[in-house]
Formats: sequence, structure tokens, C-alpha cells
Amino acid sequence: MSANPSFCSNELEIVEGSILGNHYKVEAFLREGGFGIVAKCRDTKTNRAVAIKVNKTRPDILQHAKLEIFILEQLRRLDPDAANIVQWNGFFHDGERVCLKFELLNQCLWDYIRNRKNQGLPISEVRPILGQLTNALSHLGSVGIVHADLKPGNIMVVNCHESPIKVKLIDFGLACPASAVMPGDRVGTVGYSAPEVMLDDMWSLGLVAVELGTGVPLYPGNEDYDVLKFIIETQGQPPDHVQDSGVYTEDYFIEDNDNQQRWTFKTDQQFQYETGYESLETRYIKLTRLDDLEQVMMFRRGPENGQRLFVSLIKQMLALDAHQRITPSEVLRHPFFNPKSSPCIDMSAERPQNPVVFQHPSNLKCKRSQKINCSFQDSVEFTQQVFVPTSRKAQGCMLSEAKKSARERVRERKK
Repeated sequence: MSANPSFCSNELEIVEGSILGNHYKVEAFLREGGFGIVAKCRDTKTNRAVAIKVNKTRPDILQHAKLEIFILEQLRRLDPDAANIVQWNGFFHDGERVCLKFELLNQCLWDYIRNRKNQGLPISEVRPILGQLTNALSHLGSVGIVHADLKPGNIMVVNCHESPIKVKLIDFGLACPASAVMPGDRVGTVGYSAPEVMLDDMWSLGLVAVELGTGVPLYPGNEDYDVLKFIIETQGQPPDHVQDSGVYTEDYFIEDNDNQQRWTFKTDQQFQYETGYESLETRYIKLTRLDDLEQVMMFRRGPENGQRLFVSLIKQMLALDAHQRITPSEVLRHPFFNPKSSPCIDMSAERPQNPVVFQHPSNLKCKRSQKINCSFQDSVEFTQQVFVPTSRKAQGCMLSEAKKSARERVRERKK
């Protein structure tokens, strides 16, 4: 993500040149969110550049900050390079502010895609990126962690000038133990969350895959209703047994036991009458089936070997029934990751005529920059000293707090 040296944080009273923790000099600001800011800093002792996440000093998010550090401590069991996750180098206090230290990476995937004029990446680049992200999810699963906010803004390119490209997963502010995931608990970004309203990194990875291949998000809604409508118009309605287990099904669907499919999605008019919300069309590409993604990629980039297998993989990642969704280990065994098995196509073929309805908002560039600007979610702010438990009993207490926090987020969402 591009640095912004002119930005300053009035609430945190940090400007370019500020010193954090006695020897970290602020050189530029990288990200901003409800939690605070992330700054590029220079360690004056070693002259190394680092990324420092500076949390605000309000006390109401102390527990969330403790949980973030607890998650990062669990991730120390992993090799960050082998696991494709950002390296965390501990935390320190700057007055009442708690600062988390990370390795400095190059740019986020949103920026990387935008630099290609949002036309999507070639299959030769998509394959290693997707493989590394799947590897990251596999490693997170091995230590029982769900990232819960997987999106291009939370994926960093280590060095955009290196080939093959290497990426790392960042921002564990919303991550939680897999055992703490509750039905209906969703704290990630609207537009990247699974339709069953559960924390599912694989669904989010499927949407990231689409964005890698096409250059634009598939379901870029700002509200849950719109995202569900986009999903249903593209993939069909989730089966009744998925709806039956949904915590918020009745908010968006009407039950009719006389119909073969008992649950019916509410029309725009019905939903607006009940909630006052007017549905918005925010899609850049409008599909009637996921198979059309192959035509979209051919239209935007031209034909490439592996496109059909790529779409086949995406369909398995975006299965509406979570129990039928592909797992990380299955992803890596998919034929897409064996280029020799990819069927050859006629590379001299002309690009197809526009196969779908493309939306070209005049403010596409502006909207993308707004999304890029604040990738961290409102998550962690506190004033007190942070205690990271090391004993098994203390860690058990933290796990209980994580489960409690998940339940509280569900209650807040229901209010």
C-alpha cells in the first residue's frame, strides 16, 4: 500500500517525524481505520524500516486488543515465510498507546491489481498467488485460527519487483479461534462474507480469486441484502437446509411451506417496506452463472491456458452449501495447480464479444481508492497495559473470552 507522508493523525497526535517507543521514527502513514493507524517507521537503533500499528487510547476496545495479541501469539508457532503470513515482532507501549510491530511489506493486492488497470492478472500470476493464500489458510487451520476478514486489502505483495510473486496475509484484528466461531457470527467485510452468515475463509478466498482473474469484485455490495441478491442472481438460492440453519434467514427470506422451495428471497420492494432500505446496484460485472467468468476473463485479457480450470476451482470454493465447499488441501490438489493438465486452447482465437452486462461506474477509481485507504476494521483500541497469557490455564481463559466476544458481536448485530 502506498505511503502517505503528508497524512497526520490528530486523534493520536502523531505526525511525520514523531518518535514512538523512544526509537521508532514515523516516516509515512500506510493505513487508517477505527483502531488507529499503521505507520512506516525507521528503527533508529538498527536503521531498519518497519510497519507499526498504533492503537487509539479509548478503553472500550481493550478486550479486543488483548484478543488480537493473543491470536498473534498463537501464530508465533508458525514460520511466517513458510505460512505466507506477516511476521509479527511483538508490541510496545508509547505512553498509553499500544503499538504492534510488523515486518514492512510492499503493497496490498488491491493496489497491485489496480496498477494493472483492473483488467485482472494473467493465469501465470494468479496460480502462485492463490496457491500461497491457500497455504496460509491451511497453516492457520493447523493452529485453529480463522482469519475472518480475507480480502485483497489484507493481502500484501512482499516485493512487486520479484518473480515469482510472493504474498502474505496480514491484519489479524478480527481473527478468532475456530472453536469460538458461533452461528451467525460475522465480523468481516460485507461483500466477502459467506451467504450462510458464518466466518468462512474459503468463501472469501473464492471471491479474492475472482478479483484476481477479472480485476473487479464479484459481489461489491455495501449491505447484506444487496450481497445476498447478487449471489442469488448469479448462483441461485441456497438450499432450504442451509436457510433452516441461518440465524438471519427470516430477515431476508419468506417461508412458505406450500412451495417446493420453502424459502423465498424478499423482493426489493418487500425489503424496503420492512426496513426502509433501498437496494443499490453496485456491481461492475453482472453474471447469470459462474461459468460466465471464463468469458469475462477472455474478454478482458484474451484467452489463456488454465482459465476453464480456474473457473472450475472458483465454483467449488463458492459452493452455496458450506459442507460441499472445497478445503485448502483439496484446493492445492485441484488440476488448476498442475499446469501440465490444463487443456490447451487456441491462442489465436479472437476475444469473445461482451458476454455479460458490464457496469462501468464513473467513480470506479474513486470507489476503489476509498476501499484501499482503510483496510483495517474498527477493532482494537485501549489504554491499559496488555497482559499476554502464557500458562495453559490463562490461555484457556482467553479462549473463553474469545467465545464470549463472538457471542457479543452477534447480539450487537441483532440490535
